[in-house]
This record gives sequence, structure tokens and C-alpha cells, in this order.
Amino acid sequence: MTIRQGAFTCKDRKMLKGALHCHTTRSDGRGEPGDVIRLHAQNGYDFMALTDHRVYNYENFAPEIPMTIVPGMEFDNTFFHDHGFRCFHTVCIGPSRADGNGYEQDQRFESGTAVDQEGYQPYLDDIHAHRNLTIYCHPEWSSTPARYFEKLRGNFAMEIWNSGCVIENNMDKDAAYWDELLGQGIRIFGVATDDGHAMSQHCRGWVMVNAENNLNAILAALEAGNFYSSTGPVIRDFYVEDGTAHIECEPCARICLSSDCHPTRMLEAEDDSLTHFEVGLDGGWVGGYRYVRFTVYKKDGSRAWTNPIWLD
Repeated sequence: MTIRQGAFTCKDRKMLKGALHCHTTRSDGRGEPGDVIRLHAQNGYDFMALTDHRVYNYENFAPEIPMTIVPGMEFDNTFFHDHGFRCFHTVCIGPSRADGNGYEQDQRFESGTAVDQEGYQPYLDDIHAHRNLTIYCHPEWSSTPARYFEKLRGNFAMEIWNSGCVIENNMDKDAAYWDELLGQGIRIFGVATDDGHAMSQHCRGWVMVNAENNLNAILAALEAGNFYSSTGPVIRDFYVEDGTAHIECEPCARICLSSDCHPTRMLEAEDDSLTHFEVGLDGGWVGGYRYVRFTVYKKDGSRAWTNPIWLD
């Protein structure tokens, strides 16, 4: 039997490059909205969301650019710790108004005031009731190890790379806490984003989505996990067949198979020469795998992540 991860089930279709977390001068970003869209177009993006803080957007501010704009915003919660800070940030993306999105263009919101994840859940519930999907943002920067957000319900994805946090804080650069959630049976996907504020922070992390280039198809593919995330490398296939996990990718220097309750399985070379890795999944003395995912790394430090294949 073959189980192929959803990003690779339709190989005849062009994968779409997308940005899911971008800021502009509509909140605290430094680039004008039109300039941010043009920059992404120059870097080969097919779709993007302008997710300024607490202000909703549907508009393409560079109408000469054939960019698919995903409606969205970033909702945030005030700090809730008496020494230092912890906070919750959520990227919200949704369909058009005609297809049921409950928010208005330029609608503005107050920050949340929850003091824990149970208190934050009603904000998520309301966002979902307005037909938006949600992404949990930069868990390391937010000072929220998994125990602080693992009970949140309804997020289809979490950030496993955030360029702004990597550049400014050396945080949120390699799937922090993802396997803790996956190991609990929480089926949540991983996205690479920029959270770009300075123009130099844009176009460094993205998703590659297996979908037709229209808003509804992109949202459906994201929600289903039919994508992978990257800061550079291309992943060509990922499947499990007869108890063996397979990945095919462009030449890289290291390939890692990850799963909760199992040590990382790794293949490494001195240069970017690896294009395939096969790993048997019998588990040996530690028992069988419930899910598996791969990360590939190039010598220059760029990397890409598959979403998991669940085996239960």
C-alpha cells in the first residue's frame, strides 16, 4: 500500500508559491502595500495574504500585478505574564465576502485580553465562525512552549519557520514544538512564513501548495495539508510504501526523518548531493511510528519541511 502526502498527489499541476504572513504600512510594516505585493511578484509568488495587525484586507494594492490575494489579518492578544511576557498571535485567512467571509474590508479589532489558552479559545471560535482558517504564530518568540497552546482548538497550522523571528531573535527557525503536538495526536500542519515587517524580511519563507490558482482552491488545499514549506529547497515527493518512507528532493546535504517518540533518522553528505532517502518504519525496539515527516537541508542553511503522513 502507498500513502502519498497530499502535496504530491497531483504531479502534473504547477505548485503555487505563497506567503501567508506579511505586514505593510497598514499596521507596523515598513513597506507600502503595493510595494510589498510587487516584491513578492518579483520573487515568483503566486498568492499572498496581507496580514496586518488587527485590520482585515481583501484588496490587491498593486492591481497591475496578477497576484491572488488571500483575505486576512493577524489577530493578537496582550501580554499575559507578570515577568517578561507571553502572548498569543494568530494569522487569520479566509474566503471572499461572497463565499461567506464574515469580515469587512478595513475592519479593525481590539487586541485580545486572555490570560491563558482557555481564555483565548473564544477568540479563535469567533474567527472560525466568521469562516476564517487560523495559524498559530511564532511560538518561541511568543514565549509559549507547547504546554501553553496545545489545547487551542481549530488551528489548521502553526508556524514552523518565521523569518522575522529568525533574523531578529534567532527563534522559530526549525519546527519548534511541532512534534510535541503531533505526538499527542493533534493533526496540525506546519507553515513557513516571513512575518515580514522590514522589506528585507520578506520572501524568505513560503509554502508550496498543490492547487489551482484561485482563492477557494488554495484555501481548501491549505486546510487539507496539500503543501510543503520551504526557505529554498524543492521537495519533489514524499510517500510511505510497504512500511518504508520515501522522500525525493533537489540536491541537498542532509535529510532527516522526524516523529515523536523516535530518534531522528538522518542521511548526510559533505555537499549538496542527496536527492533521495528511504527509511524503514518498523520502529525496532522503540515500537512503530504513528506519523512521519521529513526535513531537508542544503549546505547554505536553507531548509524545507514536508507535512506529516499519519500511519494510524
